[in-house]
Amino acid sequence: MAKNIHILLVEDNEGDIVLTTEALDEGKVKNSISVVRDGWEAIQYLEQNEGFEDAQSPDLVLLDINLPKMNGHEVLKYIKSSDDLKHIPVIMLTTSSDEIDVMKSYENHSNCYITKPVDISNFLEVIASIENFWISIVQLPSKNK
Repeated sequence: MAKNIHILLVEDNEGDIVLTTEALDEGKVKNSISVVRDGWEAIQYLEQNEGFEDAQSPDLVLLDINLPKMNGHEVLKYIKSSDDLKHIPVIMLTTSSDEIDVMKSYENHSNCYITKPVDISNFLEVIASIENFWISIVQLPSKNK
């Protein structure tokens, strides 16, 4: 059964934004994607503040760690400590393979941690795997709580 989900991509690297959105656009599932480029903007989007009053609540968040204004760990901690947001699955999608980043992400209740491959074809494969697992296989919580 096809489902349309909304993904919030929190990423400051323009190249990774293009690759990720194109890979998701080419996938089997019809998704809508919103992009924010720093941690503070991610919080404003999720809280529907400061220019994001009409923002669609995401079903899934793809979150980079190395972001301006607020890093991904701070955004993750905010999401998972909010009664209104903590049900949203958060995938850490980052270039960091540092064990401290991995541990900190899981301690703050990340749903999974994926290190971005440097090779473009491997990167596209990872995005397709995310889409296949998190969109086609996993049952996501309903937005109607």
